[in-house]
Amino acid sequence: MHMDFETASILQYRNRSLTRQLEAFQSGEKYIQMEAAYKELLRFHHREIKRLEYELSRAHSETVTVRRYWGEVMDDVYREQQALERRLLLQIERLKKQNLALAMQRDAAMDKLRERTQQYYAVAAELEEERGKNKKLTAQVNRDFENSSLPSSLQRAGRKKIANSREKTGRRPGGQPGHKGHARKKHVPDITHEIPSPAEYTESPDYYETGKTIRKQKVCIRLGVEVIEYTAREYRNRKTGARVHAPFPEGFINEVNYDGTVKALAFLLGNECCVSHGKIRKLLAELTEGRVLLSDGMINGLCAEFSAKTEKEKKEILKKLMASPVMNADFTNASVNGKSAQVLVLASPSGNAALYIGREKKGHAGVRGTPLEDYVGTVVHDHDKTFYSYGTGHQECIQHDIRYLTGSIQNEPELTWNGQMLSLFREMLHYRNGLPEGIQADPRVVSGFETEYDRILKKAEAEYADEPPNDYYREGYNLFIRLREYKENELLFLHDTRVPANNSLCERLARVYKRKQKQAVTLRSYENLCYICDSLSVVYLLRAGGENVYQKISEIYERKRPPRANEEAGAKA
Repeated sequence: MHMDFETASILQYRNRSLTRQLEAFQSGEKYIQMEAAYKELLRFHHREIKRLEYELSRAHSETVTVRRYWGEVMDDVYREQQALERRLLLQIERLKKQNLALAMQRDAAMDKLRERTQQYYAVAAELEEERGKNKKLTAQVNRDFENSSLPSSLQRAGRKKIANSREKTGRRPGGQPGHKGHARKKHVPDITHEIPSPAEYTESPDYYETGKTIRKQKVCIRLGVEVIEYTAREYRNRKTGARVHAPFPEGFINEVNYDGTVKALAFLLGNECCVSHGKIRKLLAELTEGRVLLSDGMINGLCAEFSAKTEKEKKEILKKLMASPVMNADFTNASVNGKSAQVLVLASPSGNAALYIGREKKGHAGVRGTPLEDYVGTVVHDHDKTFYSYGTGHQECIQHDIRYLTGSIQNEPELTWNGQMLSLFREMLHYRNGLPEGIQADPRVVSGFETEYDRILKKAEAEYADEPPNDYYREGYNLFIRLREYKENELLFLHDTRVPANNSLCERLARVYKRKQKQAVTLRSYENLCYICDSLSVVYLLRAGGENVYQKISEIYERKRPPRANEEAGAKA
């Protein structure tokens, strides 16, 4: 192996250095140099040791001095600390006594405060109870048809003054100059009398005839009685003794019979005018100078006879109701033989048909077996939860909501949501009533109404959280819960213009029966209730058809009465 030049040079230099060191050790010069260096280093360390010993002695002396001073200071501090401790112990004892006295005073004050607090809560609870009772009594006193479901017919004495929003113009009452007056309707005269002209007009040259005839009429009603009598000779069978005669025409059954004109007049007086049977009998007797004397039994049986002869009309009513896309429904109270009963009122706002149905109970038992049970359409009602089980859609009566909101405003003046919701309902009704017939509402406007509706309900929730409802008046809070849970049924009238916003149709129809019930006081049987309901249903149909109801009812009474079930069974046998 060949070694390069650089490595060989390094090795040669190292060899030379080691050779010189070896020669120095062999000659003894190196040992002499090392010994001299050692002695010098040793002398340096001796000097350092002496210096450090001197400094150590000085530090020790200073430490002893400082320790002595420190001991003296600590003795002084200890004596001061002992004195301070004694003072603090005395102060602690004094503070303990003060603390014990204050604790006793605090306990006495707490006991007194606890007693006062209990008294305060008792008085506050009693005050809240009395406020609730006061609010309930105030609500009952102020309750009327404007702020509750109470009908206007039951309003007590002292009715409110009818508001008149018209501004006074200062003009005299009556027809104004330039306004064409509404004259009474003139009739075709049966008798005409011409008044001779006075001689002062005909003979004087100052007057001349204008060609115009002044006419003035007087209308009189004269009631006449026409009695039609049929006679037939009677024969007797010599063998059997049976008495026979020629058959009389239809309608001649008793010795004295009354045709449809008499029955229609008595029927309308009793069922539309709500006149009592005694007054009907007396009125007809006076109008005919005593020739027509009806019995109470005959007057009482008019509804049953009318109901039996109007099967065609009742089927027509049923057909119109079931074909109507919207049906109004409501229950109203009735009285049968001293017991409570119900009348179910069904009406079609578009079909001009209404059906009164006498029922023993309300609820599902009252609906069972009626057209409402099989109805497919939208039902408008007064939040009777029974009706939610029937039909495909439902609309709450907005007018009832407005009444309850008015009551909440009067009895909960500290809340603001009720006034805002009332304004919103009125705005929605104004918009809906202003829509042309057959035109649906603008979806954007409806969406805006729904957004405002939700905002007001959130405000109501916050207000009732701050001011919980009183146990004696919860109508406002109950209305808030109903508006929140039945939002879709409250605002359906905005989405479908066929749906009315209220159930006023049924309420008006129910008042017709209530007037009859008030006049009759009580009915003797459930069948009489059904006969009256059938009669009111058919009369409403005739009125809606624009016919002469008196003539139509007279014709109905002239119809042949259908045989009863027992008569049909006897004929078949």
